[in-house]
Amino acid sequence: MLRTETATWPEMKTALAVHPPAVLPFGAHEQHGPHCPLNTDTVLSAGLAEGLAQELDALLLPAMPYGETWNNEGFAGTLSLSVETVSAILLDLGRGLKRSGAGALIVVNGHFGNRAPLAAAAEGLESETGLPVLLLDYPGLEEVAARVCQSSPAGPSFYHADELETSLVLHLQPGTVRMELAAPEYPQFPPDFGTRPIMLDSFCQSGVFGDPRPASAEKGERILAGLLQESLRVAREFLAARV
Repeated sequence: MLRTETATWPEMKTALAVHPPAVLPFGAHEQHGPHCPLNTDTVLSAGLAEGLAQELDALLLPAMPYGETWNNEGFAGTLSLSVETVSAILLDLGRGLKRSGAGALIVVNGHFGNRAPLAAAAEGLESETGLPVLLLDYPGLEEVAARVCQSSPAGPSFYHADELETSLVLHLQPGTVRMELAAPEYPQFPPDFGTRPIMLDSFCQSGVFGDPRPASAEKGERILAGLLQESLRVAREFLAARV
C-alpha cells in the first residue's frame, strides 16, 4: 500500500508504473447525535479504505471529508455539497488518476446521500475514460450488524449514530466519542419517507436513529473486520474481471 498524501512524486511514479488500483474514501461532514463527531462518515470510510488498500497493495488516496448531506442541515455543523459538486469531484479525480496511470478506482462511500451522485460520476468516468470504477457502500452491512449488535436499527438498512456507527468510531477514533451523552431515539418515520426530500430534524430531535448505548470498541473491531472481508471479496472479483 502507498499512502499518497505522504508520498513523494518519484515514489508515485514508481508505484503507478504497474497501474495499481486506487482506493478513495468518500465521507461527509454531518451531525451524528450529541455523542459522535461530525466527521463520523469520513472516519468510517477511511478506516475501511485503509484495510482494503493494504490487502490489495493499492494506492490509498486522502479521504474526501464532505458529501451531499442536505437532509441533516437542520442540525448545527452539517455542511453539504451539492449533488453536482459530489459528481464533479469524483469525475475530476478519476480523470487525473487515469492520466497518471492508475489501473482502477475503488470508492469506499461512507454516506447514503453520496450514492446517486457517485454512481452518475462512475458511469461517466467509465464511458469517457475507460477507467474501471467500483463503488462500495459497506457490502454485507446488515448481516454484520445482525451478528454483532444487540440493538435493533431504527429502520431497515438505516444505521445512523446508533450502536453500529458508534462502535466503529470507538474502535477507529475513540477519543472523539462522548459516550456519557449517548442516548437512544427511535423516531417515527413519515409514511412517505424515501419518496420525497425531507429534513431529518423534522421528525428526529437528537439526530440519533437507534440506541448507541451498547456500543463498544470491541464490537467496532468485529464490524470493521466483517465489512472488510465482504468488501475484499467484491473488490477482488471486480479487479479480476475488469483489470
